[in-house]
Amino acid sequence: MDTLQPTPQISWPLSRPPNRSTSPWSPQAPHHANGFNSPPASSPSHYNQSNGSPHSFPTPPSPPLNPSNLPGQPKSLSGISLRAFFLGATLGLSLGLTVLLLLVFQYPLWRAPFFLASLALFHFLEYYVTAVANTSRATIAAFLLSQNGSAYNTAHTLALLECVLSRTLLQPYYPTFNPRLQGALLCLGLAMMVVGQALRTTAMVQAGQNFNHTVQVRKKEEHELVVDGVYAWLRHPSYVGFFWWGLGTQVVMGNGVCFVGYAAVLWSFFSGRIHSEFPSFLSCGASEVVRDHKTLTSRR
Repeated sequence: MDTLQPTPQISWPLSRPPNRSTSPWSPQAPHHANGFNSPPASSPSHYNQSNGSPHSFPTPPSPPLNPSNLPGQPKSLSGISLRAFFLGATLGLSLGLTVLLLLVFQYPLWRAPFFLASLALFHFLEYYVTAVANTSRATIAAFLLSQNGSAYNTAHTLALLECVLSRTLLQPYYPTFNPRLQGALLCLGLAMMVVGQALRTTAMVQAGQNFNHTVQVRKKEEHELVVDGVYAWLRHPSYVGFFWWGLGTQVVMGNGVCFVGYAAVLWSFFSGRIHSEFPSFLSCGASEVVRDHKTLTSRR
């Protein structure tokens, strides 16, 4: 019969002592093996030397919850995510419909979904740029979806109606331009939109924490007069940017009536707002650096 051989006592070299000694040894993985900054294997907070059972690491305390992030609050995470999803879905669907009508069906009503896509992108950028350049002001209101009043929404609704009616029921009453002139007007409108949006976004970024969608009547410690960048050339670059962006949308859509209406309403609105801001702006400490009214630059 075969004689049973004794099983050799083999230990895996996971954390074997460098020198053989009479001290007891138990297999322990090195502390860097798990990829975390955990304490060494010999630490009692990691393994119990007596029985080799692991101990759980102490869980760091969770950061305190900001009450303003709760539903119904100014910085509600659920409200921000829903609005971002809505704008993203509108942008994607509108762009897809624009391409379909323009390239596949070659139907002039592609301008209507293009206008919706432009609005979705504009309102998303309002919040996104605020979150990047002025994080403390990144509230739901920064989307500007309902903060501009009913006149703002009415103007965009009328623009859509004119775009649709001018190419359906009222088409005989609208002038027809040759293709070359139509192409030139389209390029002009797109250029106005791009330049206007770029100017407004740049103004918001360069103003940083000094920019606010709401007119400020009291100067805070962190506020300072912005006189460089685009503010060195334009007194109200974000107003100028939105003005030309809005007119550019009407040129692209071919809205003659709404183009005149947009120009009159936007000019009246921004003119009145600038004049109402100026006294408050001087009272916020700008008078000490203002030598000439023509060289004054503001936060917008």
